[in-house]
Amino acid sequence: MLNKNPAWRYVVVIAMLLICMLYALPNLYPEDPALNISAARGAVVAEQSVTELEQGFAKAGIAVKSLQLQDGKVLARFASTEQQLQARDLAKSVLGSNYITALSLAPATPDWLTAIGATPMKLGLDLRGGVHFLLAVDMQAALDKHLADLVSRFRTDLRQAQIRYLSVKSEPATAHIVINFRQAADMNAAASVLTSQDSQLLIAEGPDKLSLQISLTEQRQREIRNYALEQNITIIRNRVNEIGVAEPVVQRQGADRIVVQLPGVQDTVQAKEILSATATLEFRLVDTDSDLTAALAGRLPANADLYYSTDGRPILLDKRVMLTGDHITDATSGYDEYSQPKVSIKLDTAGGSLMSEASKEAIGRRLASVFIEYKPGNELNTDGTPLLVKQQEVINDATIQMRLGRDFDITGISSPAEAQHLASLLRAGALIAPVQIIEERTIGPSLGKENIELGVTAIQWGLMAVLLFMLVYYKAFGVVANIALGANLILMVGVMSMIPGATLTLPGMAGIVLTVGMAVDANVLIFERIREELAEGRSVQQAIHQGYDRAFATIADSNITTLLVALVLFGVGTGPVKGFAITLAIGIITSIFTAVVGSRLLVNLIWGGRRLQSLPL
Repeated sequence: MLNKNPAWRYVVVIAMLLICMLYALPNLYPEDPALNISAARGAVVAEQSVTELEQGFAKAGIAVKSLQLQDGKVLARFASTEQQLQARDLAKSVLGSNYITALSLAPATPDWLTAIGATPMKLGLDLRGGVHFLLAVDMQAALDKHLADLVSRFRTDLRQAQIRYLSVKSEPATAHIVINFRQAADMNAAASVLTSQDSQLLIAEGPDKLSLQISLTEQRQREIRNYALEQNITIIRNRVNEIGVAEPVVQRQGADRIVVQLPGVQDTVQAKEILSATATLEFRLVDTDSDLTAALAGRLPANADLYYSTDGRPILLDKRVMLTGDHITDATSGYDEYSQPKVSIKLDTAGGSLMSEASKEAIGRRLASVFIEYKPGNELNTDGTPLLVKQQEVINDATIQMRLGRDFDITGISSPAEAQHLASLLRAGALIAPVQIIEERTIGPSLGKENIELGVTAIQWGLMAVLLFMLVYYKAFGVVANIALGANLILMVGVMSMIPGATLTLPGMAGIVLTVGMAVDANVLIFERIREELAEGRSVQQAIHQGYDRAFATIADSNITTLLVALVLFGVGTGPVKGFAITLAIGIITSIFTAVVGSRLLVNLIWGGRRLQSLPL
């Protein structure tokens, strides 16, 4: 008999609705204003500090919903943003400068929903609030670093070619590398070797006729700048992903600018810690031949520099860098055979070759790992921003027992948390060139809340208008269409909550409003087709069957066209445009399902298989 539903169809549709309703539930629980407190450089927050915080909050009359210590970090929840701000100021005064206190919004999803992976929809910067930064990349530092790498490479190339030279040094002020020789024959041979290995070098003879002045072509300099900018974008994106910021926006602006937007992060201190951490490693041999006492008195040897370890111990290291952190492809924290924390390093092919070649000649010598960071100092740039200061410390030194390769360990780290912090920074990558924050903007959650309220109001009014129209114009069939529309909204919210990469922005809410209007289009086509079939003399059951079957081609054609537009917007758009495209695409797919499958299920359930002379259409 026509228009009878098989049992499996009821099971599939009801199961889909229940699953989406379950995963949409977390959106009913608003996020709590919260403080995330962590110790600097990956250390662990002590129990005593948590006790001091609890006593400080109680004394100041600040009501705390919960205070949890987990994985060495503190999460404190509050009922309002006013209490959150008061608590932040109090926490800074109680804990001091060795702790990072960041404002955030913590999910209030019940544990039973979290256990099945149900989380609220991720909200964009315009709805959730957050921070916006404009970063300037120090291109001169990128060029200077490239020159330093070339100096190391030239020394290796000349040694391998058995060409004698006096010195190889870079002059950053003039962007030149100068190589001095004793004999003109060596100079000519060196020029020939270097030119054959790199065609993008400008090599000129020095005024003394016994030196070469080497500079980079304009094309090479442009390539270095572009590489530094693109790599910094990738590294910042990886670094932000490491800490779990939902859908950050990291994109290029102009020749040396990067725009970064971090939804949900309310404290610029935490964001700056993430963005400006230019952490990397250098591996240098320990100089045991020179006089350390003389170096401490200011008489440094020509081939070594003075460094200090994390515990303040002075140590002399060779000026020549065996390997830089650029070659690190992976870093994981763990424990060595003595249950002491360590970081396991993996190098790329080029880095493994360099380390293997350098360590082969240094077996029995001590190798030091130098940790390097750029942090804002007290001096200011010409634009008034803090000048970045290079900070270096030796985190460990160990004797090379055998020839090293692509995999080796760093030991002697003070704590497991420090090892985890170092591995995280190295895994995310070291910035190719330092960045300077030249513009910062904080968008408060109150503005986001206002945007959400306005968006929800627009959706409600649009939904009411559509529901009323369908009810008046199609009567009982309008009720079916309205039920399908409600199911469509449940499916949309549930699917967007389940997809990890989906983020709801203000344009995304506009996409929901648009989908509410478009969702009944399919029902209108079906109902009008049923009317036409009835007008042509078909029976009621034939009209229902033919109406759904023949309207499907038109529904598919119109919606697939819109879906293709959404895919194009997602492919070429950025930020809010992508949010709109995702919402629109999901809305199209769910509306086709609810109109073609869901409403047909209801129509067949109510009117299908019955002897009827007319329909309430």
